[in-house]
Amino acid sequence: MSFLRRQVKSDGYQIARPEPVEARCVQKIFHQKNTCESSLIEFMKNYYVYILASGKNGTLYIGVTNNLERRIDEHKGKVVDGFTKKYNISTLVYFESTDDVESAISREKALKMWKRQWKLSLIESINPNWNDLSLDFY
Repeated sequence: MSFLRRQVKSDGYQIARPEPVEARCVQKIFHQKNTCESSLIEFMKNYYVYILASGKNGTLYIGVTNNLERRIDEHKGKVVDGFTKKYNISTLVYFESTDDVESAISREKALKMWKRQWKLSLIESINPNWNDLSLDFY
């Protein structure tokens, strides 16, 4: 994501050019030392909405996390008692990421309200064979 920096040329016209967040933070860091560093870390953080399945066209689970690999390991290791452990749901069939936590939570809630067929169509749009996408982590 970039921000636009306005610059006035000698002829009076304004131009806008992208400015990377890191550059903006370097300039700002002289004014507020820790604020920029923490906002940059928060800015670079990813949040994931994911769908697990017990198998093709099986039971589905939708969740949200800030660390997809760790969370999938928890599901596969059956670390937490709950729905996924009870119904043996551990195949990652779909996920999407965002840098905004509110967007991730809203998307998770929206997907949970979808009809089952819509969820199946979403999964099959990117993963028609229902492969375990977490195998790419290892």
